[in-house]
Amino acid sequence: MAYTPIGREIDRIDGRLKVTGAAQYSGDHPAPALVHAYLITSSIGLGRIRAMDTAAALDAPGVLDVYSPFNPLRLYVMPGLGENYAPLQDPEVRFHGQIIAMVVAESFEQARDAAALVTTTYDATTPRTSLDDEPSALPETTPGGHPAGSTVLAPGVASIDAALTASDVVVQARFHQDAQHHVAMEPHVTLAQWRDGILTVHSGTQVPLFAVMLIAARLGIPADRVQVMSKYVGGGFGSKVLSWYDTSLAAAAADVLNRPVRLVLTREQVFQVIGRRGQINQTVRLGASRDGVLTAVSHVTDAEMPAVGGWHMVAAETSSGLSYRTPNLHVEDRQVALDMSPTWAMRAPNEAPGAFALETAMDELAVATGVDPVELRLRNYTTVVPGTERPWTSKYLDECYHVGARRFGWSARSATPRARTDGDWLIGMGMASAVYPTDRQPATVRVRLHADNTAVVSTATVDPGTGAATMVATVGADALGIPIRRIELQYGDSTLPQGGSSVGSGATASTVPAVQAAARAAVDELRRLAVTSPRSPWHGIDPADLHYENGRLRSADRAMTFGQLLTTVGTPAVGGEGSHQPGDEANRYAIHSFGAHFCEVRVNRHTGEPRVNRFTTVVDAGRVVNARAARSQLVGGVIMGIGHALLEHNPVEPGTGRLAASNLADYMVPVNADIPDIDVHWLDRPDPVLSELGAKGLGEIGTVASAAAVGNAVFNATGVRVRDLPITLDKLLQDD
Repeated sequence: MAYTPIGREIDRIDGRLKVTGAAQYSGDHPAPALVHAYLITSSIGLGRIRAMDTAAALDAPGVLDVYSPFNPLRLYVMPGLGENYAPLQDPEVRFHGQIIAMVVAESFEQARDAAALVTTTYDATTPRTSLDDEPSALPETTPGGHPAGSTVLAPGVASIDAALTASDVVVQARFHQDAQHHVAMEPHVTLAQWRDGILTVHSGTQVPLFAVMLIAARLGIPADRVQVMSKYVGGGFGSKVLSWYDTSLAAAAADVLNRPVRLVLTREQVFQVIGRRGQINQTVRLGASRDGVLTAVSHVTDAEMPAVGGWHMVAAETSSGLSYRTPNLHVEDRQVALDMSPTWAMRAPNEAPGAFALETAMDELAVATGVDPVELRLRNYTTVVPGTERPWTSKYLDECYHVGARRFGWSARSATPRARTDGDWLIGMGMASAVYPTDRQPATVRVRLHADNTAVVSTATVDPGTGAATMVATVGADALGIPIRRIELQYGDSTLPQGGSSVGSGATASTVPAVQAAARAAVDELRRLAVTSPRSPWHGIDPADLHYENGRLRSADRAMTFGQLLTTVGTPAVGGEGSHQPGDEANRYAIHSFGAHFCEVRVNRHTGEPRVNRFTTVVDAGRVVNARAARSQLVGGVIMGIGHALLEHNPVEPGTGRLAASNLADYMVPVNADIPDIDVHWLDRPDPVLSELGAKGLGEIGTVASAAAVGNAVFNATGVRVRDLPITLDKLLQDD
């Protein structure tokens, strides 16, 4: 193909629909005889519902029913995925904000107003809410094969403590991070409708297959009776990987009432009901020689694990367990059982918290040894996973350091805090390095070639705003050698072939090979038709003499487009499916993307106000499919990291377990005024092991360690080291 769209600036295929309001999100779909549901959540953190008075609500205008533990909708628990209890099945209250009732009425307003008439009496006890007040323990197992704890020691070294004691320089630091939330623009919405025993659910999800499995299991029906539609999703960041119980409740009510039910969570309910990033304490100890070469690394975490289930955070293993060469390494990811709402994966779920701790500690080691932070990381660079001989499929992080330092102007940095000023502003620079795994899943895609010279590419893959749909269309156009405008994409429907899931930065790496395989299968079927159809001008020739290129079949004496051939033989379309199954590469290699962040901040010497002034990020993420989407993903990831560093947290109210900032007035996220222009760059080096295209993941690498780069810059500006996120102005105020 003379021209390829791969790696170019490609407009999103759904962009015009989204910006004009024509795209139908889950809350936009109409349904005949639609009714509306509204949740009621608990106002205590632990205990039991003694009584619930629903009489006034049932008498309110338009109300169809009020479901509660005393009038339940039957739901089941799916072991091993999601929460370990089902709401409304008993009067127990397990956390503040738990679903305890649901009102269904003819209109949203009627359901909401009736919900306010329900009164609940509790027998309350005190929930466990503090990481510092409860015991921690290593879990028996963790998902994804991550070790909860491991130790590698050099010959003759008795323990990690002994290795640290023998080190010339030791840095030890403790870090804390409160709960954080995804805060996607689109709240969680469900439209559930039954037709002839089949449940169709419109609900924003990142993984339709997971949604089907969870909904079916919770309703106690076969999975083939559930269809999940999720074509347009207004952001997810991990919050829409699972289908939460709000969706199953709406589906159950739709079945009982025999009417479509729409349930839209309020913003506060999204904070309460939907999984979030949990609280975490971390302790990092680094031992090194006087010239900054690591001799020992110890990283121990205590992460929240709600009693109702949640995300197994392994922040130490995924950061300190992978980042730097050291002869002695100890990582331990412990859990603390708390009576809190469920936790779940949030963009860079383990890596963002872990990298903040490790990369901050590395900056402290740079200060202690007098070694430049970039040079320190180069002196401890590793080409194999620490403690093993397993190499990466590809790794060019050292080039990221050099390119990033040059683009950013790192050489102008002063190692002395408070050395640079601009009037009332203290100016500082900081950097950090990032590592994030490329998740790969089995994927299948279908491609059909039509007589009008268009192609339909079909996959269940969801686009939660990442540009995944455009990626699939781009790869399909490249594989078939036709313009993107001639690609029609079917996606976001669980009944389509299961493409790569939009989770774990794995959609591209998983789906690209399947698209390419499906295109080859469709072309093979086209060539077979050309040589077997009596109406074809190539009937009876050797298939080896018939070639396909740029949407055309050709032989030595003639050529025509695939549409012309299909028209000639009277066949409207031909197609094929292609699948990609990850091989054993993960057994022989580690598969990660890498990055280097550089940040400049300004801190007001009088008010302590921190401002990000400049930011540069360089990543090694394999081959980039769409330059425009890649830039957007990296910038978005960095912005989320800036939010983690300076703004985002949701403190727990002692005694009740209430997350105190569960609204968009109190839970702060970055706005345009907080963010400067962000310079992002990628090396665009294809990974030779993963696939023909060599693409890796980049959706989350921008979030990993960007908070640490901000924090390190703040220290360079002020001399104040903040280890308790977020870095707010009260923590930076000091006497000049």
